[in-house]
Amino acid sequence: MAHDQRFFDTWSRRALAALRLVAAFLFLQHGTAKLFHLPHVADFDSLHALSLIGFAGMLEIVGGVLLLLGLFTRPAAFILSGEMAVAYFMEHAPQGHFFTPVLNNGVEAVLYCFIFLFLSVAGSGAWSIDASRGQNGSGARKEA
Repeated sequence: MAHDQRFFDTWSRRALAALRLVAAFLFLQHGTAKLFHLPHVADFDSLHALSLIGFAGMLEIVGGVLLLLGLFTRPAAFILSGEMAVAYFMEHAPQGHFFTPVLNNGVEAVLYCFIFLFLSVAGSGAWSIDASRGQNGSGARKEA
């Protein structure tokens, strides 16, 4: 079966944008749960905004909004990837089962880490402020 390259050229930028939008929307909820208690997560009821987890919540809100908008996607995604790596090694890996995140509840941290690392290299895709600022959907500058 022959593949139509035009299909992939058209839809790969859109699929990248869809991944960015869904990941950012879901990730943003982690930050709002920590700092604004929306959605309510009982573990965060006594969280102090100036704690390490409070700082993580700030990163998740600011970074999540930037990714949702597709603004400064590459640096924002890179920082969030690092945050998720730190979260895995500080919170999940010490529980044991280093190579089995499903057993230490670290699956989300690992997935977010690698999705954000991918976005930091691939860029914002279509439907982004980065693209409307003169960058193509991959995040690279357009050729003159």
